[in-house]
Amino acid sequence: MVFCGRVNPITGSLDWIEEDENYDYHQEIARSSYADMLHDKDRNAKYYQGIRAAVKRVKKRGEEAIVLDIGTGTGLLSMMALKAGADYCYAVEVFKPMADAAIQIVKANGFADKIKVINKHSTELTLGPDGDMMQRANILITELFDTELIGEGALPSYEHAQHNLMQERWEAVPHRATVYAQVVESHRLWSWNKLLPMQSDSGTIQPPPEMQSCPGAPSVCDVQLSQLNPSDFKALSDILVVFRVDFSEQISSSSISHVVNFKLLANGAAQVVLSWWDIDMDPEATINCSMKPGWLYPALHPVPWRDHWMQCVYFLPEEKKVMQGEEICLIAHQDDYCVCYNLTKPSAAERSSAESPACRCGAHITWNRARFGELNDQSRMDKYKEALKKILTPSSMCLCVSDGSLLPMLAQSVGAAQVYTLESSSMAQQLMDKLLQTNQLKETIHVLQKSPDKVTMADLQDRKVSALIGEPFFTTSLLPWHNLCFWYSRTALTGNLAKDCTVLPISASLYVLAVEFRDLWRIRSPCGSCEGFDVSIMDEMIKTSLDFRESQEAEPHPLWEYPCTALSDPTKLVTFDFREKVPTEDMTAEGSLNLVRSGVCHGMVLWMDYQLTEDISISTGLLQVSDETGNCQWYPHRKQGVYFFSSLWNPEPAPTYSQSSVTYQLTFKPQLGDLRMRFIPK
Repeated sequence: MVFCGRVNPITGSLDWIEEDENYDYHQEIARSSYADMLHDKDRNAKYYQGIRAAVKRVKKRGEEAIVLDIGTGTGLLSMMALKAGADYCYAVEVFKPMADAAIQIVKANGFADKIKVINKHSTELTLGPDGDMMQRANILITELFDTELIGEGALPSYEHAQHNLMQERWEAVPHRATVYAQVVESHRLWSWNKLLPMQSDSGTIQPPPEMQSCPGAPSVCDVQLSQLNPSDFKALSDILVVFRVDFSEQISSSSISHVVNFKLLANGAAQVVLSWWDIDMDPEATINCSMKPGWLYPALHPVPWRDHWMQCVYFLPEEKKVMQGEEICLIAHQDDYCVCYNLTKPSAAERSSAESPACRCGAHITWNRARFGELNDQSRMDKYKEALKKILTPSSMCLCVSDGSLLPMLAQSVGAAQVYTLESSSMAQQLMDKLLQTNQLKETIHVLQKSPDKVTMADLQDRKVSALIGEPFFTTSLLPWHNLCFWYSRTALTGNLAKDCTVLPISASLYVLAVEFRDLWRIRSPCGSCEGFDVSIMDEMIKTSLDFRESQEAEPHPLWEYPCTALSDPTKLVTFDFREKVPTEDMTAEGSLNLVRSGVCHGMVLWMDYQLTEDISISTGLLQVSDETGNCQWYPHRKQGVYFFSSLWNPEPAPTYSQSSVTYQLTFKPQLGDLRMRFIPK
């Protein structure tokens, strides 16, 4: 056993947890995307077609087909090559658990004598009788791509392999990749990147100027663009070809800028670049695998679903007002691992900076994209304003406990006499100071960078808190109940609270819903076989890793990106009363919920609803269920918890589906800040 130090997202403390020495191994396997990739029939079929065509071209030249498969994973592509007629394969996998699995899978399928699995990075391979490879290869097969195409270091790996491991003439599968982009205006997407002005009772809360001019975070925002409604953006350009990479030619990983001139389709504000790529598996481009979003497919055309490759949202360094018919230049700056975009006049293209964006204001380091969206949600903030008006008076002594919240400014705007706010880090404190200074509130709102248990009466100028407020939101939170950190903070602050102190929110309730996912279930579904090859060993590894803990855990997922159907009514499991201190005894709940629709029940979704006042509440989960279809609408700025059943379950079809139910057992352990759950379909 080993001890691992981890921040407890509920209590906020550093806990030393005793774990099995194989804990990290199981975590890597459980969180891998191998099941998702193995279920991607479109990807697998296109690779198989491309590999067969490449082997055929080599054989037609009278040569032996020697394959180098970089990033082999399960060994699937190497086995495809052997089945297509290749003579020998070198299958390279740097992640040891996967290399071990590939050895077993290759052996189980009868290819152990013709596939050599090598547990190394491809740049470490050696040639020769005593080396990893007896001879150079003439077919290069890779699956080194991510949502951004090159983010997993594909270009350096290709460059090294082509110079050191391939014959003078080689075939590549895939043969080429093409990156596409479209410039758009989108209030919804832009609100993920900038803090927008917000209306309060005393005026407008303005973002700091340095936040508005900041180029933002350097990392790409990957998202299931198929779930973005086309009405959420205005296209300012056609779909542009930005650059191509031909994998059958010598590749350079050196930085380069790609310049694309185009005419604007409409007036607007250029804010965002949407991007995706496709790969041609053969030189003639007859075998194509595309990552384009669903709304670009013809009506009724099946849209391949994949979560390992999504689409990209890039935020331009600054918003640019543009005019229809104007000629403008989109520049993609590409290095060996990432791409960033800039928009400029054609005459200024040569002077465009090739530096990747880097946050200068602190906000893009402190807040993620969903948090920006939540802070910019005016309708949500209006509910907080309404609730604050009900509880605050000119004599209120108000303390806010939430990370990077606008509630202190709203509390001041509705008339609170004194407002304090706790921030968990020095960067968060600096960010809040900038906000207050911009809005001339530094003299009326006081920022404390302290943990709740360290706050003294002297910090509060010897006044008791009459109103404790929070959203609640904490940057360490991953799952909905992690924001119970507010409850622990309230408990730690008890000595600083007035006897009649009002707490907002009053309480939080944990809800659950049984669902059928359209596609998300694939990431946890066994594969058994793939393209005729037995990969069940991989299923066993994933299942063992998922069952590694005593009971299953929920996973955080932004469900607005993953359509699902409600099979039950939403059910309240337990309520946490913030007016009282955290109890010392376990809180338990058990019962059952009936299914009200037929379908395949893939699992349960959990979320929190907050009761701000007796008559005002907000939800971080289910917003609406269609009466006709059962389709769910989810709150887009928080992740919901998803508990997958270990095996898919198909309840009785209508009209007897009402006899089906799910029993639940839930235990909240206050001393550990741990929520344990078990759901059993009946």
